[in-house]
Amino acid sequence: MILSTSLTATAAALRSGQLDPFTYIERICERIDTLDPQLHALLPEKDRRGRLQADIAALQQRFPDPESRPALYAIPVGIKDTFRVDGFPTRAGSRLPVELFIGPEASCVDMLKAAGACILGKTVTTEFAYFEPGETRNPHNLNHTPGGSSSGSVAAVAAGLCPLALGTQVIGSTIRPAAFCGIVGFKPTYGRIPTDGLVQCADSVEHIGYFTQDVADCSLVAPLLCRDWRSEYSVSVEKLPVLGVPDGPYLAQASAEALSAFEDQLTLLKKAGYSIRRISVFPDIERINRLHMRMVFAEMAQVHAPWLSRYETLYRPRTLAALREGQTVSDEELAQGREGRAMLREVLDALMHEAGIDLWVSPATQGPAPEGLDSTGSPLMNLPWTYAGLPAITVPAGLATNKLPLGLQCVGAAMADEQVLACVAPMADILANKVQIEDCKA
Repeated sequence: MILSTSLTATAAALRSGQLDPFTYIERICERIDTLDPQLHALLPEKDRRGRLQADIAALQQRFPDPESRPALYAIPVGIKDTFRVDGFPTRAGSRLPVELFIGPEASCVDMLKAAGACILGKTVTTEFAYFEPGETRNPHNLNHTPGGSSSGSVAAVAAGLCPLALGTQVIGSTIRPAAFCGIVGFKPTYGRIPTDGLVQCADSVEHIGYFTQDVADCSLVAPLLCRDWRSEYSVSVEKLPVLGVPDGPYLAQASAEALSAFEDQLTLLKKAGYSIRRISVFPDIERINRLHMRMVFAEMAQVHAPWLSRYETLYRPRTLAALREGQTVSDEELAQGREGRAMLREVLDALMHEAGIDLWVSPATQGPAPEGLDSTGSPLMNLPWTYAGLPAITVPAGLATNKLPLGLQCVGAAMADEQVLACVAPMADILANKVQIEDCKA
């Protein structure tokens, strides 16, 4: 089911007229018709093909001159079904009445439309972006989870149903599924992409993220979505970044297989000239995990307070349990959780400065995508970075023994999103060679 496609090359061909947008959309729709009945990445739509053709016709009329066409002209984008999009119902993966979620379109969707993108459709999400899975399957192996909560978005990009899709991350919902499905997932600094127009999960750590197939494609999109993007910092890095390994109990949360693969990745990068420094960090990772999760539960409970008593029977068990726990969190504990975000960010910033570290690197997940569809896998390898609101990206970094993808997670300092993308691009190329070799062996 996997199809390698370049957003950058496709967008350039569409803008120039080298690729006819109607022909391109027809190919996309044919692929959806063939694959999605098994993959379940997209929410059903009665006449997707007809709507997309009408959208393309409107774009052609709006931008007849190739020179005036915007960056994402005629690019179909998948939108996680927690975002409000004009003309589409919002369900947030739930059985609650859609009327509850009506509201203005998300600003980030407006931004994509302004850049010339057309909406492929809504993508499947877990219930309210928490842990109750949808029907989406991993395109590398349909018997395994694609991860969550941005499951439909990641599967759609990995399977070539679209070259770009929006997701969110409150714990690990962008980085984890991207690693499981062997593509790039990017979560900018907290607040860098506006979060209005969402069915919220937990505002204090609600991040917008997105999926592409490589870092160059990710870099094309970043200036279109991120506030005050500094393109001058996005050019090539003068020297190789220094990589920090967060040794200690945080890293020990990964499986033996993931840690072995991580050491192989570090060896490759070291041979390529990268300096690697091991730093003891997160000695209190269990406390951080608890602070984050209790804060998330409390904020979920606040979001759902207007609906829970009336529609309790429509919630699925894990979501309901999270909401019930959230109701037990005191105002004092919630304040501690929120205050902890800035404190952790300051600690990490100081460690990076003292050790001369440009990027933290770690396994993106505890291991490959688990078998079965009743779980989306653990987000613990992503949690502290999300809690601190730092920019994070995962790039494909090899295969597990079961031939499913593994990812390398790279994390930068707050508001250093431009540096993160510039630094990670050559690293991704080095690791891509490893992936290609392992694919051949497989």
